[in-house]
Amino acid sequence: MRVARLSLTNFRSYQNLEIEFPPGHATFIGNNGSGKTNIAESLIYLAYLSSHRVSGNQPLIALGADQAIIRAEIESDNRTLFVDLELNAVKANRARINGNPTKSQREILGALQVIYFSPEDLDLVRGEPTHRRDFLDKLLITQSPRLAGVISDYERVVKQRNTLLKTRAPESALIPWTEQLIHYGAQLSAERIKLVDELGPFVQSQYANLNEVKPASISYKSSTENLSADANENISVLTERQKEVERQENERGVSLIGPHRDDLHLQLGDFPAKGYASHGESWSMAISLRLGSYHLLKSDGATPVLILDDIFAELDTVRRAQLTSATHIAEQTIITAAVESDLPEELQSTKFYVTPGKVQRA
Repeated sequence: MRVARLSLTNFRSYQNLEIEFPPGHATFIGNNGSGKTNIAESLIYLAYLSSHRVSGNQPLIALGADQAIIRAEIESDNRTLFVDLELNAVKANRARINGNPTKSQREILGALQVIYFSPEDLDLVRGEPTHRRDFLDKLLITQSPRLAGVISDYERVVKQRNTLLKTRAPESALIPWTEQLIHYGAQLSAERIKLVDELGPFVQSQYANLNEVKPASISYKSSTENLSADANENISVLTERQKEVERQENERGVSLIGPHRDDLHLQLGDFPAKGYASHGESWSMAISLRLGSYHLLKSDGATPVLILDDIFAELDTVRRAQLTSATHIAEQTIITAAVESDLPEELQSTKFYVTPGKVQRA
């Protein structure tokens, strides 16, 4: 899979931008604030329908504009897809595939698959559980785009159910939302548990390749015991658990069971990575999670685009080399860097130089 062309209209700092990507790898070099990360962000948004930097659409739309447009020509499996996505701050986004309007923007999921690295990846190790849940859910969506609907439905149900709990709604009003919480929660928990089981060996292998002394491992930490990769079994477990916490939920006004309260546990040797890992070990774990994800997708027959967003400046020689080796197996890598000296000498790529609002090929 590769992006052949990218067009941005009123996206971030670009009023109009057209980029034609040559085969292989492309590096965008520019000072901080020049707009190089905006290019990576537009592709990440196409892949996940969300930004890795902000939660809403408004910051993505140029000041004074009503909407932003991302257009990409994507080559995969000997076919070409033309994907258009219109971003709106208030109303729903609109999408087209090969010029044909889609009923929902989610229909473009899967057209572009990416695995990305960014300086914010330290949050995967040191940050709150929400970062790790988001990591798992984005990988699930990349594996199986249909799960975006399950995740979206689950988030909607939790929000509505919490509102009802806070307003002391009668039990009759809660029942249908509780049933949906358990239904979607059982599915999402099963998919996450299955994913972590599949991902674990790849993370362990990638961490070992970084010459770290302690072995790394990952596991799914659920707020409800005895959940499994079987959604039907999870329904029974969550139903029983919900009865046990019903009184507490009414008292606290919040849903106390479900995957919105779960975490991805990261382990180094005998200790959890969070709170115990050094700065270097934290980077090694973050790299292993991302590269492990890439190799998992490759093992499934996918060829995702690799995006390395301003990451080489953060890493030492060994970790830079590990990322560089990943570019050798990727069909396309898109890299951003503030200065050329941050880039490994062995990295072969076409260079683009970025200044505010402009991109020029070397």
